[in-house]
Amino acid sequence: MSVRNLTPAEVQTALESGQIHLIDVREDYEFEQARIAGSVNQPLSTFHPGELPQDGKEIIFMCAGGVRSLRAIEAAQAFGINADAHLAPGIRGWIAEGLPVEP
Repeated sequence: MSVRNLTPAEVQTALESGQIHLIDVREDYEFEQARIAGSVNQPLSTFHPGELPQDGKEIIFMCAGGVRSLRAIEAAQAFGINADAHLAPGIRGWIAEGLPVEP
């Protein structure tokens, strides 16, 4: 499995450029508590790679701390989707860097 570990700053820059889909694989209740603006919730418990956007934008996964996002990368690659990037420290790392979240 090929994986790129992205920092919060790298993900923020990519989001601001509008060139990515940030897929949050945390559960609904976690997403409702705090989320990154522009992210889309697709919980790992019900995740199917075939439901990922296929419009040419890069897919970057995220979760709370980087474990579930790795599972999502593995599932996407097994499905034949070219996705290898995740927010390595998850939303916890994002918050620790002082970056904004939405309630």
